[in-house]
Amino acid sequence: MIGKSTYKAAREVAQIAEDHFTTQIEAAKKLNGNNLATVPPARIIETMIDAAFWASLRREEGQSPKISLAFLPPEQTEQPLLFEHHLTLSPAVLTKLGPGVERQGIHLGVWYEGDYLHIWGTTRSIPNFCFVLDVSEPGLLVIKHRRQDGFGKFVNVAVLMGDQVKIVNEQSSHLPNCPDVLTSLLGFSSLSVWNKSLNVLVQLAVSMRSHKRGGILLVVPAGSDTWRTSIRHPMRYAVGPAYSELTDLMKQKEEKDGENSNWQDELGRAIEAMAGLTAVDGATIISDKYELYAFGAKITRKQGSTPVDKLILTEPVIGGEAMIDQPALSGGTRHLSAAQFVHDQRDAIALVASQDGRFTIFSWSDCENMVQANRIDSLLL
Repeated sequence: MIGKSTYKAAREVAQIAEDHFTTQIEAAKKLNGNNLATVPPARIIETMIDAAFWASLRREEGQSPKISLAFLPPEQTEQPLLFEHHLTLSPAVLTKLGPGVERQGIHLGVWYEGDYLHIWGTTRSIPNFCFVLDVSEPGLLVIKHRRQDGFGKFVNVAVLMGDQVKIVNEQSSHLPNCPDVLTSLLGFSSLSVWNKSLNVLVQLAVSMRSHKRGGILLVVPAGSDTWRTSIRHPMRYAVGPAYSELTDLMKQKEEKDGENSNWQDELGRAIEAMAGLTAVDGATIISDKYELYAFGAKITRKQGSTPVDKLILTEPVIGGEAMIDQPALSGGTRHLSAAQFVHDQRDAIALVASQDGRFTIFSWSDCENMVQANRIDSLLL
């Protein structure tokens, strides 16, 4: 029944989420956006979160459910799988359905009649800005929505971890020296650029995090060799000539506008392959044109450079204000090496995945004249 939640965090975030979706959908309408979703009322958001949270703590045949709920009627989808009889939106029903709908891209469709929410079936197709609630693991829920271009990672709005709520800060992308990958992950703050480009680094970050082995991806300027002064030689897994599959695919996107589904499949496979190399001990090095130079490389302090002794720590969530601290507090050896590399190679960025799921982008801040570390795992879930 709508509005009868017992999960405190659901009540805290419901109105914030409604306001967010209202703002984004209204802004899209002004830009003549099409295929737009219905704004979810706060009371419905609260009820969906409550049911999903309690379902996440249950088990079916020893496994916790991993499900995705989408708020929309069947009429807003293409080729929906419709149940003959509507199912009640409840923790018990979600737990039972979980094993059959846990594959990526499948959403349980949720709609309402009067004061009752129901599950009408499943779908792979959802409209722009459709409210999606992902159950990632026990006690971990993510509110997100589809990008307007329909391709790539969904945009996260809020992350709920037990009694902790993280609201993504829409203003983080306006900070000085905000890395492009972070700007793309905070895509809802710049509606007009969504359809212009795909940020490959976002897809690489998601894939790096998913292999759960940890890794470093260094992105250096194309055509420059200065990064080599911060790498131990010889490099065991140097690539020569530079491997350009991703570069070539992105050129095809510019020429053909990237609408072909075969192109998207090829791009996805190329990204998975490159992200897989980051699981090898050491750093994977690519250019800002996505050419692969090496993997398994060992970072070293550039000759004559000083050790990095402090950096700016930030997280793009409300309450995650910047603080200056020691590099060791941002993580372990990988993080310290990445911070040193960016300190010495100030036109580069470093993406660092931890085995525990943490993900950090290191870049140089001209404003503060020091390395900045943006922790973005709450955006990658």
